[in-house]
Amino acid sequence: MGKVIAVAGKGGVGKTTLCGLLIQYLCESGKKPVLAVDADANSNLNEVLGVEPGLTLGEIREEIERAGMDTSYKIPAGMTKAAYLEMRMNDAVAEEEDFDLMVMGRSQGQGCYCFVNGLVQTQVQRLQSSYPYVVVDNEAGLEHISRGILPNMDLAILVSDCSRRGVQAAGRIARLMEEMHISPQKQGLIINRAPGGQLDPGTLEEVQKQGLKLWGVVPHDDLVYRFDCDGRPTVQLPQDSPVRRALKEIVEKLEL
Repeated sequence: MGKVIAVAGKGGVGKTTLCGLLIQYLCESGKKPVLAVDADANSNLNEVLGVEPGLTLGEIREEIERAGMDTSYKIPAGMTKAAYLEMRMNDAVAEEEDFDLMVMGRSQGQGCYCFVNGLVQTQVQRLQSSYPYVVVDNEAGLEHISRGILPNMDLAILVSDCSRRGVQAAGRIARLMEEMHISPQKQGLIINRAPGGQLDPGTLEEVQKQGLKLWGVVPHDDLVYRFDCDGRPTVQLPQDSPVRRALKEIVEKLEL
């Protein structure tokens, strides 16, 4: 079975950026193909990777929900909804040269994401054996963990910025995983966007208070912000980018 790597943290800490660079690192290290999973309803991992998303799981949900009520959504005659769903789920994986991308997306209008979350879990379990690595960019916060979307993960990467609130959020995610008996083989914290690549003593104190294992620190880089403003994929950062170098050093220590 392929190893499942889950990336989680509060919103705005740069976890999707690090997730994209991690996927690129794995591919360049010969650990391909990688299944990249954007498990956030507000999907943007594809922008970091510089690819167009294909059919999303949210869109499949709409097809199933509206079949029989809207003439623009039709299930072929003689096919059950279950069979149609399985067929369409095969279409929800966009194939790239070194990785494949599956996007959760969102349902339209009102309603919860329970069904779409279930599709994410089903797809990861179904496809896991076809890839050496599955990298999942989780939505911000605790919901995906609390719903047990990824009950089996090999590596849990918690991401925070330099704020105490970010580290506290990572600590809450770690405790929730423990309460739910989710026990990845490795679990640790990466601090992102640190000025000069250095942690403030107060932030380090909070890391220790939360009982988190600090895997490394990624420095703030204005070029990442510039790429985002210009609409350029983060994976196109130059090889000597301090962000790219720092993440590479961290991942190499994890011996994936």
